[in-house]
Amino acid sequence: MSAEHDIQQIEQANASGRIPVVFVHGLWLLPSSWDRWAAVFSEAGFAPVTPGWPDDPETVAEARAHPEAFAHKTVGQVADHFEGLISKLEHRPAVIGHSFGGLLTQILAGRGLSCASVAIDPAPFQGVLPLPVSSLRAAAPVLTNPANIHRAVPLTYDQFRYAFANAVTEEEAEQLYATFSVPAPGAPLFQAAVANFNPWSETKVDSTGPGRGPLLLISGEKDHTVPWAITNASYKKQARNEHAVTEITEMAGRGHSLTIDSGWREVCDTALAFVKRFV
Repeated sequence: MSAEHDIQQIEQANASGRIPVVFVHGLWLLPSSWDRWAAVFSEAGFAPVTPGWPDDPETVAEARAHPEAFAHKTVGQVADHFEGLISKLEHRPAVIGHSFGGLLTQILAGRGLSCASVAIDPAPFQGVLPLPVSSLRAAAPVLTNPANIHRAVPLTYDQFRYAFANAVTEEEAEQLYATFSVPAPGAPLFQAAVANFNPWSETKVDSTGPGRGPLLLISGEKDHTVPWAITNASYKKQARNEHAVTEITEMAGRGHSLTIDSGWREVCDTALAFVKRFV
């Protein structure tokens, strides 16, 4: 996604006078995965902003044709990129993220940059210990080859079916793969994998600071990539924050594709209701 597009959205949000909502995508998706969410939040009176990670291509077709654009992106680099964009907003935004975008959401919240945050099936931050077998299998396309730390890695359909689309029909899984799936940088998965052995890990989250603000964690019941055990462990650490509300909810029957599949609206409405309570 071009820097010009991001700046244009920020200028529109500032001109509107509305409270911005910044959407943060995760691995194997693009900012366009939030388009339907952005429309809902706009109708609700917010100013949606859907920035890309640095150098994100504009379209799925372009992303598949130029996977090298995704390589070498790290969690810290992307978090700093989003902090820079948020600093240009005149009002402190709500932030909503999915998967590694959910981890980034918590990092940004810990930096005091959001007025309310929703982390959906968030990748684990440093100190979150559960490592379910399904998570290892979902990450295997990247982690089984150490050279992938420097590469962008696409998912095959079968890998996408397991990691994202296990809770939808075969027909819908194929449609989601064709519509949304793009290559992703391998580095963030390696960073998450060794976070608890690296005291300087970029996946560190300030979960107890006074500026963190209200936080909702959403877990898909059938998620293979970020199962309940990981999201609940994240919640337990975040719930130690004495300064702000911390909540968790589980979406029954939902997998990792819960933000983009046919049940997206239920998740969107859950996030919207939480943001409305505090903004």
